[in-house]
Amino acid sequence: MEKNNTLVKAINKNIRSSPRKLSLICNFIKGKKVDVVLRDLEFTRKRIAKDVSKTVKSAISNAENNYQFDIDNLFVKEAYVGKSLVMKRYRPRAKGRASPIKKPFSRVTVILEEKKEPIKQKKVNK
Repeated sequence: MEKNNTLVKAINKNIRSSPRKLSLICNFIKGKKVDVVLRDLEFTRKRIAKDVSKTVKSAISNAENNYQFDIDNLFVKEAYVGKSLVMKRYRPRAKGRASPIKKPFSRVTVILEEKKEPIKQKKVNK
């Protein structure tokens, strides 16, 4: 089986956090090797890092099972966040009024790429 496409994607569609908070973690993991990413997310102090870690693990298993990629050569090419649905709730206020509370959800996309081994060039003796 020939591998012409070296990109693998995983999407987590409904994460209960705002995109602004999640984008900090996504920017933190961009460009790193997968094993380093999982280690960093485990020790990050952000609560939402657990859900991002699940998404990265899903992308790794997609790469391994669907495309037969080598896990040691995988790195995070892109990680980005988009808006998803917003739950709207209302809080009672003084004088019979109500103020809205918005509870946003996010959509995280992680794209992994397999680093190809560099081709060794022959040394030319001069």
